[in-house]
Parts: sequence; structure tokens; C-alpha cells
Amino acid sequence: MQRVERFDASLTADGRYRLLVEAITDYAIYMLDPDGIVSSWNPGAQRFKGYAADEIIGEHFSRFYQDQDRAAGLPAKSLETARNEGKFESEGWRVRKDGTKFWAHVVIDPIRGASGELVGFAKITRDLTERKFAEEELRQSEEQFKRLVQSVTDYAIYMLDWGGKVTNWNLGAQRIKQYAPDEIVGQHFSKFYTDSDRKNGEPQKALETAAREGRFEKEGVRVRKDGTEFWAHVVIDPIRDDHGAITGYAKVTRDITERRESQQALEKAREALFQSQKMDAIGQLTGGIAHDFNNLLMAVIGSLDIVRKRLPDDPKITTLIDNAMQGAQRGTALTQRMLAFARRQDLKLESVDVPDLVRGMTDLLQRSLGPLIQIETRFPLVLGPVSADANQLEMALLNLAVNARDAMPDGGPIVFAAREEQVSADKENALKAGKYVCISVTDAGEGMDKATLTHAMEPFFTTKGVGRGTGLGLSMVHGMTEQSGGRFLLTSQKGKGTVAGRWLPVAKQGTQADSVVTHVAAENSARPLVVLAVDDDGLVLMNTVLMLEDLGHTVFEATSAKKALEILRREKIDLVITDHAMPQMTGVQLAKEINTGWPGLPIILATGYAELPKGSETDLPKLAKPFRQEDLAQALANIQRESTSSRR
Repeated sequence: MQRVERFDASLTADGRYRLLVEAITDYAIYMLDPDGIVSSWNPGAQRFKGYAADEIIGEHFSRFYQDQDRAAGLPAKSLETARNEGKFESEGWRVRKDGTKFWAHVVIDPIRGASGELVGFAKITRDLTERKFAEEELRQSEEQFKRLVQSVTDYAIYMLDWGGKVTNWNLGAQRIKQYAPDEIVGQHFSKFYTDSDRKNGEPQKALETAAREGRFEKEGVRVRKDGTEFWAHVVIDPIRDDHGAITGYAKVTRDITERRESQQALEKAREALFQSQKMDAIGQLTGGIAHDFNNLLMAVIGSLDIVRKRLPDDPKITTLIDNAMQGAQRGTALTQRMLAFARRQDLKLESVDVPDLVRGMTDLLQRSLGPLIQIETRFPLVLGPVSADANQLEMALLNLAVNARDAMPDGGPIVFAAREEQVSADKENALKAGKYVCISVTDAGEGMDKATLTHAMEPFFTTKGVGRGTGLGLSMVHGMTEQSGGRFLLTSQKGKGTVAGRWLPVAKQGTQADSVVTHVAAENSARPLVVLAVDDDGLVLMNTVLMLEDLGHTVFEATSAKKALEILRREKIDLVITDHAMPQMTGVQLAKEINTGWPGLPIILATGYAELPKGSETDLPKLAKPFRQEDLAQALANIQRESTSSRR
């Protein structure tokens, strides 16, 4: 039989209310008399205050307050507020029977009789300790997070509302972007962008991307309060409510200007190293080719000299020989340019006054460049001399001027300028510390794009048409400058002209030229000599022997240094002329052996290399390949003259 529980119908309304109050255990519901004495007590009050009804009824309710609250009169004030305002409500710490505290939510309502007189108070208390602790923990967590965010100075961390306005601001944001909180909170974050980015709608695109993809991350230029720019790494995350609606954005910005500059510097250094290695490799290849080509030209030029002497004076034949000789000499000029790029040409370093040199070649420049070109010079009143080969410097300036003219088909000004500059050791210019003179040739021509500029100094690279250039002009200037201890730098932009700058070291006092063969008129009265000719190239050796014999000298020939030493041990030799680049033992090494075994024996070093390998430096007189018979005769005459002078 189903049992149905019903309220006892005999209960009065007051009885039902009493049962209701007695059944409640989550709230302390009790009454106070007008003076605050407890007059009733429900199970809820007993549960979380710890007092049984007989322990607390008749006691003043102030015992639930802390000592300091009683001393401050809070119990009386709460009753007074309820009496005067019809209700008192607050939260605060209260005390249990065992002395422990709990956080209570308290409501006190006045109870009045039929005539309105105060008969007591109804007091409802709820234990909210768990909520209080949770709120306090949350508050501490939020406070800790706030302190954390505020203490970060390397990152700008702040929030935006859904429209992009700044709502808070940390110390990092203030340090990086220079705005104080009262200057920026409430402003739109787009003011951190450049004008061009704002016009392109970049701020709005960033927020749209964050909203659509859940995150926006990018690097770019941002603007500080003072207008200066910095390179920033930016992350924007959307903030959503419980329903997924966007309420704002969290924005983190880091100033990575230094990192980017370091990265760019590293990339620049890597590129410079790669370019240097590439140019060195090309230089070694070019120098080797030029050396071998010089040997071939040596055979051609030597043979043509001998043939010219031995053939009858027939205009038809001599014209052909002259043409062949001109072709060989053009080949010689080509190899000299290749050797200049490879930094293996003969340089006579001396003190050169740049303004005087340019003024001395003005007529040559004007004739070479044509009437459409205006030559301008800009030199300071005081300028130190440079250490350079005057002839090579003149050739380089002429070469740069011709390039400048070709870049201005409609004519225009070419400016020759110079300035003195003190270079420090840490400057990114590949120069040793010291004083330099920067000689520049500037045009207002077509200029070069980045790709062209990258390859401009490589040998055989040219933008001119077929037959209009060898592509060795700039590479020659580059090699010549490097060999002189300087640096060659091109700066150019498409449509804005080109500046070719050469840094050459300021000449030291008493700068002397390197030891080279002096070219003066050969003495026909030079006595016949017994000469030992040494060269590993059979063609070159044969021509050297023929030219020497044609000059009236007796010649022994050797195809290696070892064979040369064997000949020296059994024959009386007056002079040795030797190639340098030979296998097993070089010409310089052979010279050292000769100086040890046959001291005072004259030696001429015949080579296409002026810059000998490290450890091969020598003061021997050098004869540059390819040489003609008259050059050889001159070298022998110089040796005999020096020998005669030393005997006197």
C-alpha cells in the first residue's frame, strides 16, 4: 500500500513556519530580542556556530564577533542600522564556539508588533568561508599575475578591447613604447604603427586574423612615442567569454631590434665571407690562367722577335709579323688585367699626390671621354699622398671614368673627389687600422640594380654589348687596390648613378718603390755572358735561349732547378735567369741554393707573378713575362752595370 506523507492538518501556520526553520541546516536562523539577546536557535545555527540551543539562548549575539569588532561597537551598529533602515546586511569574520573563525554573510531584519513597536530582530547567517577562501585565492592569484605582468620590462604586455583600444599597460610597454599608462589607456593601438601600415589597414587586419585564426603573429616596424622606429615581434590572442564571444585581445610585443641587427650583421658577414672566398677562388683560377697564357705569349712574342730579325725586309711579311705582334701584345694587356684582378701584377709603390695626378691627366680624360662629359674635381686644400703605383692608379681612374661615361649616353658630370679618413680596426671595411685617402669617381648615370652590383667586380662580367668591353676593367681596379693594401667599393642604385670609391693607404715618409728591373737604354757594348736559363716550360725556355743567343751570349738551359744546380757544379756561369713557378723547387728556392753555393752570382727572376706566395719574398730583380728581346737585353745590361759599379 502506497504511503503518502502529508503535513498534519492540525498544525497552525506558526507551527508550519517553525518546522520549516527547524529543517534548515545551511543557514543559522534565529531571533534576538531588542537588546540583542538570542531568543531562538535552529539546527543550522548549531551546525556551523557550534552552540547547542541551551548554551546560547539568553546570551548576547555579540559573542559571535571578534574582539576588535566588539571593541569597535559593530554588534550595536548592526542592530541600529536594522532598526533605522529596516535592514542590515554585510559580510565579515565571525567566531565559532571553539574559537575558530568563519566568513559569514549576515542579514538582520527588525521584527515589529501590530502597533509598530520593535519586539526583536530576525537574524540569518550563512557560512561563506569556502567561497571567501576561493575568492581570496583567486584575488591573490590575480594580484600575483598582475604583479608578474607589471614587473616584466622586456615585453610589452597589455590588453585591447574588442575595438582595439588599450585597456591596461605594463612597465615593459612603457619602457619599449615610451607612453605612460594615463597617456595611452583608452587610445587605439594603431598609433604604434607607421603611417603606411595604417593606410594599408594593418592594425585591423591583425585583429581580424587573431579573431579568425585564434592567433596573430608577425614581425614588423613599430613606432615609439618620440617617433623613432623599432623592429617588433608581435603576438595577438583573442579573449573570449564563456559563450565564445570576443571581449578583447591580449597583445604581447617584444623589441627585437638588436637581435635583428645582429642577425643582419651576421648575414652580411657571411655574405662578405662567401664573396671573399668566391673572389679568391676566381682570382686563383684567373692568375693561373694568366700565368699559363703568359707562357704561351712568351713563346709567340719571342719567336716573332727572332723571325723579324732573320727574315729579309719584305713589307708583305713584316706587315703580317707586325699584326701578329700587335695581337700578342693585346693578349699581354689582357693577361695584365687578369693578373691585376688576381693581385699578381708588378706594382711600383711610391708616394703619389692624387690632386696633382688627376690634374696631370685632365687633358687625357677630356679627350677620352668626349665633349658631352663635364669633369669636376673636389679635393681638399690639404690631402696626404697615397702609397700606390702612379701608372696603375692613372689607368684605374681612366678606366672608372670611361665606365662612368658609358653609363651616361646623353652626357653629364663626372666628379673626381678625395678625402682623408682615419679607419679604426673594428670598422666593417676589411681595412687595417690607419690613415687612408678615399678617391671616388661619381657619375649621374643609369646605375646598377642589386644583382648587377653583386657581380660587377667579377672578371669577364659586363653589361656592355659584344665587342665593347672585356669585363676586366672593374676587376682590374679591385685587384690593384687590394694589392696596394686598400679597398675598392661600388655603391649604386638603379637610375641614381654610381660611386666608385678606392681607399688607398696614406704614404709613409720615405716610401720607396719595390725592387724591379729599371728600364733605361740597353748598352750595345755589353760583354757576352755565359747564361744559365731555367724554365720548366719547353716553349718558353727555347725562346729565351734563342733570344739570348741572338744577343751574342752563350746559353746553358735547364728544365728544372735540380738540373740547373748540376750545370752550375760543372760549368762557369756568369748569370742565371730562372722562372719562379716550377715544380719541386721554385725559382726563389733555387736562388737561395745558388746564393749559398755560389755567392754573388747574379740572378734574374722571370715571372708573371709579382705577388709571390707567403715565404717567397725576395729582392731579386724581376723580369715580367711575357718579355721581348729588348726587355731581356735591358735586364742583362742592368745586371752588368750594377756589377761594374760594385767593382769600382
